[in-house]
Amino acid sequence: MKFSLPTFLNEISSPIEGQRELSIHLQDKVIIGVDEVGRGPLAGPVVACAAVLKNYEVDLGLNDSKKLSKSKRESLFDHIKEQCLCYAIASASEAEIDELNILNANYLAMRRALSAIGVSGLDFTPSKIPVESKGFLTKETDWVIAIDGNLKIAGVPFEKQIPIIKGDSRIVSISAASILAKVFRDRYMEDLAKTYPGYGFEVHAGYGTKKHLEAIRELGFSAVHRKSFHPKSLSL
Repeated sequence: MKFSLPTFLNEISSPIEGQRELSIHLQDKVIIGVDEVGRGPLAGPVVACAAVLKNYEVDLGLNDSKKLSKSKRESLFDHIKEQCLCYAIASASEAEIDELNILNANYLAMRRALSAIGVSGLDFTPSKIPVESKGFLTKETDWVIAIDGNLKIAGVPFEKQIPIIKGDSRIVSISAASILAKVFRDRYMEDLAKTYPGYGFEVHAGYGTKKHLEAIRELGFSAVHRKSFHPKSLSL
């Protein structure tokens, strides 16, 4: 089931204002921002982050996180982590993507991240890629998940989730989660490039660029390529 944007977020002008309005609507419940990166690449994992900010009124310069340059995201990475009460960055591997499909693997990565910050009762298996995390929500914490997009996370109580279309530009906790997930995945793909040279993972992070497709034609698929992601233009 797809969800529409809450009407009270229609006219907001910044992620800070959006989170302020959401917090009022939720009667000051703790907001867990959740976002993912890596649904579209031909190689590597999908990565999700769950983030709770200490003070969402602090201006981190996240007005539209997907438009930030790589260098800007890198410069913000440690600062955002410092501003988090708790966060976790978790993944689902390319093998899990092939087994479960990308949507369910995405949900799995999100459940892993949420579990790592103290959301209990979630169904997940341990990740091959270590989870990076800081902090933990107490059992008494009254939380709500603000998730980027128009879908809710399977396997997480639906009544505890609010999907926010273009959430990374509307809710600052989602913006923070988006950047943490993106930088983590970019760095992971740069490390994979050392193990699997020639594909250019350090440049395109596994996305289906022209040079990446040319490398696959020349070298074949690596162990970290998704077997279920084959563009029609690719013929070996």
